Amino acid sequence: MGSQKGKVEFSDPMKCGHCSNYAPMKKGATYSTVQVHYDEGASLRYDEGNIYEILECPSCEKINLTFVYYNQMIEWDESYPPSEPELLYPVDYKLPTGLPGPIKKAYDAASKVRSIDANAYGVLIGRVLEMVCEDRKAKGKDLNAKIADLATKGEIPSNLVGVASGLRNLRNVGAHAVLGELTAQEIPILSSLVRAILEYVYSAPHLARIAQERFDKLKSKRKP
Repeated sequence: MGSQKGKVEFSDPMKCGHCSNYAPMKKGATYSTVQVHYDEGASLRYDEGNIYEILECPSCEKINLTFVYYNQMIEWDESYPPSEPELLYPVDYKLPTGLPGPIKKAYDAASKVRSIDANAYGVLIGRVLEMVCEDRKAKGKDLNAKIADLATKGEIPSNLVGVASGLRNLRNVGAHAVLGELTAQEIPILSSLVRAILEYVYSAPHLARIAQERFDKLKSKRKP
């Protein structure tokens, strides 16, 4: 038989945390904390621990770090399938809760280009802000006026007006080459700005509604 040295191995298909491409990834280094455990009372000996893997995305060629829990005593089957690898790096940017469908779709589209093109990310994030203004029926001749209108109506706190204006300015840089270019350093700023707005406008009321519904159900159960 020929030597297996240098043979490339691939993971199961998964989504890249950088570019969102879904495909098998090239396996790099693997680190395992799996070790033998003893249960003297049951006279059992089994392997248990975590397995970490460095994977390379075939699309953007960037590195992902995953981990999965392994326990030899667990019998995986259709009713209890093995856990999916958890993405540790890059950070999994989850969508804010409570977003309307179109805004959720637009925010997800922006997130997919986050690590690919800072300018494109800035433009798409700006579009999310415009959609928020439209959804909340903000009035005004331009985006700045609409943002101020949201604050006047109490849709966003007044201190978020400056946040939204900063987001708009960064979006303009991404959209117009004459103003310069956005870089990877601005991406966390853009992300934090838009999340602050989305979480205030949508996530907080959404979570409050859920809490109220659960509280109402609890009260109804306690009634004699």
